Amino acid sequence: MPRFILIDGKRYAWRDILALRREQRQPALPQPTLFELKEDARPPSARTAAGRYLEPTLFDGDPR
Repeated sequence: MPRFILIDGKRYAWRDILALRREQRQPALPQPTLFELKEDARPPSARTAAGRYLEPTLFDGDPR
């Protein structure tokens, strides 16, 4: 096992590289959400742009 490694012309200790990798492998802390998640009440065909294009619903509903 090498004691040092050259990266971009800089010399790094192999044990420091391994310690940094161990820190990266630890799970990250959960982050709070920015806003409350709500369920999508639209019909399944209206949930995607392709579905809205294929089945427009602009004129559906009660005529007034």
